[in-house]
Amino acid sequence: MSKQHELATFAGGCFWCMVQPFDQQPGIISVVSGYTGGHVKNPTYEDVKTGDSGHYEAVQITFNPEIFPYERLLELYWPQIDPTDDGGQFHDRGDSYRTAIFFHNAHQKASALRTKKELEESRKFSKPIVTQILPADTFYPAEDYHQDFYKKKPDAYKEDRQKSGRDEFIESHWK
Repeated sequence: MSKQHELATFAGGCFWCMVQPFDQQPGIISVVSGYTGGHVKNPTYEDVKTGDSGHYEAVQITFNPEIFPYERLLELYWPQIDPTDDGGQFHDRGDSYRTAIFFHNAHQKASALRTKKELEESRKFSKPIVTQILPADTFYPAEDYHQDFYKKKPDAYKEDRQKSGRDEFIESHWK
């Protein structure tokens, strides 16, 4: 990885829905769907789906902070999720669909904690903000068929996203 590139890792429920918001922004080099935060080495989708692996579905973003700073990634991240739901996201339930920000350095940790505190203090939500701020762990890219799902299978992606309730939540809570 180039010295001018950094990594950011976010869990926000189904990783399919977390790619598109970041994917076509300036300074974003790549967005990879995968698994992190668990105890199983080289997990498969089946391992993670059972909930026994401890892994979150997540996206790992390679970005140029001079073009797209980490703080802007956080500004994009928070409105993609329900930060008050510790049982999953929208129609995807279970530990693998929980939300978390995985920090890769002290700057990212401080920024994530600051934005979480600002969200808590805003009283935008009546329930507590439960999104975890955790140190980055080994990231395992998901199987190829999960990568860029919104581009490869646009109709299936659109249907799944519509059924999930994510867009309605975003519209009513974040817009």
